Amino acid sequence: MVNFANTYAKIGAGLLFSIALTACSGEKSDTSAATDNKGSEGTLVIATEANYMPFNGTTADGKIIGFDVDVINAVCEEMQTKCEVVAQDWDGLLPGLLTKKYDAVIAGMSITPERLEQVDFSDPYFANTIVWLAKNDGSFNPKDIKNMVLGGQRGTTGALYIGKNYDGKDGNRVQLYDTYENAYLDMKAGRNQAVMAEKASAAYWLKQNPQGFGLIGDEIDNGDNLGIAVRKGDALKDKINKALGALKTNGKLEQIKQQHFAANAQAQAPERDSTATKTDEKPQEAAK
Repeated sequence: MVNFANTYAKIGAGLLFSIALTACSGEKSDTSAATDNKGSEGTLVIATEANYMPFNGTTADGKIIGFDVDVINAVCEEMQTKCEVVAQDWDGLLPGLLTKKYDAVIAGMSITPERLEQVDFSDPYFANTIVWLAKNDGSFNPKDIKNMVLGGQRGTTGALYIGKNYDGKDGNRVQLYDTYENAYLDMKAGRNQAVMAEKASAAYWLKQNPQGFGLIGDEIDNGDNLGIAVRKGDALKDKINKALGALKTNGKLEQIKQQHFAANAQAQAPERDSTATKTDEKPQEAAK
């Protein structure tokens, strides 16, 4: 935050206070949510991957969009706090949070025991499952996977699953990619035979590429819940939880889900208790 000369201290403080009172919606607000988590002039800085649609992505003109973005904007509006969403590569999200590059992370990130050793998470805002995405011509059978290249995104639940169950077994090989998009492109080109992905991501891709591919076999519900990450002990967690609770109660969170996922019912995971997170088989390096 800029320091003013003593003669202008009172004027500067008043100006900064009025800026901090500006919410995402432009309304006046309580500054408590931004007091200890300042970006530019009292703004909360929220990081996302910006490369994981429908959760987060970037338009041709550089605008960051997606379900995560709409959720955090609604949270900030509920907190009456000004927020700025910035893009960060997946592998750098938590390191950047820990070094105070930004104040929170919302990026389709799973709540895992290993991550909880480093950061705190909000209450869950979305329940996820994983699925197989492959050609729908009968060439891929989830119950008989042999001599195939299986794709996934590095650092995701799907990567853990295929690595544990298929890599080096029955002639299979796992190929991991920096993004799901690259995994899907290689699948289209025949360089892998199937991709294990989060259901919402796979369903979104299918909507854009409806010819020749499908979700094959049963989805796998591994109790995966997504949360908003903050630094350990940060009071921002409680403020986010309060805002999420209000959005669940007033129906706004469900409205946002419908806006992003209702067009393709396959995108949503089955309803479950999103406050509980399974702890088995979900290390940090292998959960989205």
